[in-house]
Formats: sequence, C-alpha cells, structure tokens
Amino acid sequence: MGVRTDPGARASLQPRPASSEPPGSYVLSAPATPIAPKVCRDLVRSVLAALGLEELADPATLCVSELVTNVHRYAKGDVRLTLTVEPGRVLVTVADQCPEQPSPRRAGREDTGGRGLFLVTAVSDDCGVVVGEPPSPVGKSVWFQLAIPPGTAPSDRGPAGGGAGGRA
Repeated sequence: MGVRTDPGARASLQPRPASSEPPGSYVLSAPATPIAPKVCRDLVRSVLAALGLEELADPATLCVSELVTNVHRYAKGDVRLTLTVEPGRVLVTVADQCPEQPSPRRAGREDTGGRGLFLVTAVSDDCGVVVGEPPSPVGKSVWFQLAIPPGTAPSDRGPAGGGAGGRA
C-alpha cells in the first residue's frame, strides 16, 4: 500500500480525449506556511460546491489537507495546487520545489503523524507522484483523482444565485 510511482501513474496525468464539456482548471499558489492547508481546502470545497459536486468535497479536502501539510512540513518552496474538473473525474495536483519523493511509513499506535499518504491512497480513486515535470520541473507533483459519480454532471453555471460569485 502506498503512493503509486510506476509509469502507469504518469499516464493518468495525460490529457483526456476531447469531449463536449471543456475541463475547468483552478490554480492556487501559496507559501508553505501553517495556514496553507486551510486556504487550499477552502478553495477546493468552494469550487466543488459551485460546480454541484458537494459529495466529493469531504474526500477531496481530506486529501488536499494531507498533501499540502506534507509540503509545509517536509518540502521547500511554495505550494501550487491545481484542481481540474474533467468529464468523469476531478484531478488535484499539489506541486512543490522539493524533488524528493514522499515515503509512506508505518505509523505506530501512539504516533500523531505518518498516516497522510495512506489516507490519500485509501480515499482517492487513484494517486501518484511525478518528479521533475511541469508545473514543478525542479520538484515534484503529488496528485490524486476522484471519480465523479454517474449521473452527476459538473455545473458550469457558477455559484447558486447566479452572477459572479455574489449572494442572491
């Protein structure tokens, strides 16, 4: 059990075939500070809610929290979070400037850390690591994806109430 780093993981990051619904990407760059996980969680939850994908918000924010916290604790440089909504899936990538791959470890019963990558693997439909490729050519990108449940189509209408994000 662990993060997939095989060549098949790299293939999952390739663009999907064209469809009638263009993908939407949302990018956030933040300093790797203690508030970065919350800022990134808030963005992910807001985008998914605005698109009518609320049922993916809890697993997505859990995974984002774990990956961004790892950048804050163990990597260097800023966090670059990219959330892409495509037909059938939501892909989230967390990039940093540290080329070292994350190494899952077995957490002891009393340990307060060491379970994050196992949680991401368990909660997501797929995940992996790409080292030395854009958007972080000197670092790595850790990614996960969640399948959009059948019969659920992302809304491109924006937040409820219409307009440019205002309240009704």
